[in-house]
Amino acid sequence: MKKDIRERVSFCDEYPRFTDEMKRDYTILVPDMLPWHFDLLTYILQKEGYHVEVLHNEGRQVIDEGLKHVHNDTCFPALCVIGQYLDALKSGKYDADKTAVLITQTGGGCRASNYLPLIRKALRAEFPQVPVLSLNFSGLEKGSGLKMTFPLIKKFGYAIFYGDLIMSCFNQTKPYEKEEGACAKVREELFASLRNSFDGRGYKRFKRNIDAILSAFAAVPVTGENKIKVGIVGEIYVKYSPLGNSHLEQFLLSEGCEPVVPALMDFILYCIVNNLNDAKYYGKRSIATLAFRIAYKWVLGKQKKAISRMKKQGRFEPLHDFEHLRTFADEVIDQGVKMGEGWLIPAEMAALAKSGTKNIVCAQPFGCLPNHIAGKGAARRVKTLCPDANIVPVDYDPSATKVNQENRIKLMLANARENA
Repeated sequence: MKKDIRERVSFCDEYPRFTDEMKRDYTILVPDMLPWHFDLLTYILQKEGYHVEVLHNEGRQVIDEGLKHVHNDTCFPALCVIGQYLDALKSGKYDADKTAVLITQTGGGCRASNYLPLIRKALRAEFPQVPVLSLNFSGLEKGSGLKMTFPLIKKFGYAIFYGDLIMSCFNQTKPYEKEEGACAKVREELFASLRNSFDGRGYKRFKRNIDAILSAFAAVPVTGENKIKVGIVGEIYVKYSPLGNSHLEQFLLSEGCEPVVPALMDFILYCIVNNLNDAKYYGKRSIATLAFRIAYKWVLGKQKKAISRMKKQGRFEPLHDFEHLRTFADEVIDQGVKMGEGWLIPAEMAALAKSGTKNIVCAQPFGCLPNHIAGKGAARRVKTLCPDANIVPVDYDPSATKVNQENRIKLMLANARENA
């Protein structure tokens, strides 16, 4: 027993740490989790002096690398992330002596808080010199974490808002564009112009950027047809990552549907409000509680401003108001259920169904028990509230084939077309 403890302590002391001196000549690899947001988020880090590169490698070899280095009971997102790291490092494209990897951590009671030891254990087998950086706001990792200053956090907040809005406007325009590629062109032009927006000018620039995004997509010529809307909810990684969800958004577009993906900022607000709920339920009040309350008020205020601009413009279905989203959660499940994506999943399903998106894919990764409980387990209650909701849970795991996943969705779409 004492020997095992000494070995674990020794391992914790031995792993390489990312230092300030490494910023100059190290490449930092980021898993392909947020295709709508990483363009701006990585640009902000590059402006801070970090050389950041988002990975886009995929295929069966990525999953096999994950299975090779992680216990097969570990969740599917962890397999994807670790497999992507190992596959990239083995490609020969990167100098392992000058490469680090980056992972975000929420600090909750989920596996997201345990990714660092999983990644370090995998790297230790073949690339022990590669350090792992943690991007977190809860002090989980101080030695190898990014230095999160208030200006940097504020810039991240604006970047997430812009990414959410571009994602929403793109998906509401792309299925109806008259000229193939028009939306993609607008998307790239907007990201290019937004990169120069992080100069601390505050809400005036924020308002102007929101209006610019709305105007750019509203100017795309579209057809007048109606297409089936399909919402995507579920665990945070498989909801957004093309590797994790087998390019779900692209598949829905190819089937003549309009994908409806909830905003990433809803997840950020969910994480913030869970800390406030802890203070309410368990009396866990501290100076951090005040900080979370201030952050919640600031972010929610910005979200309401964005929604107001969308309503004023009139062309696009607005983002969900998070406070309104919470009222849907109260009808389905208690907000104390916060493991993984917890109460947020049924709240998003109910909000989508009530706002006209009756058809919903609930993306469920292997090994994420909280997601299965709050997702598939809450679907019946959501259907009780919204009898015409058409919800299909789809499992994403190492053994699931893309064909089987798409066939389940096609069956749901067949029902949707019949109902339409």
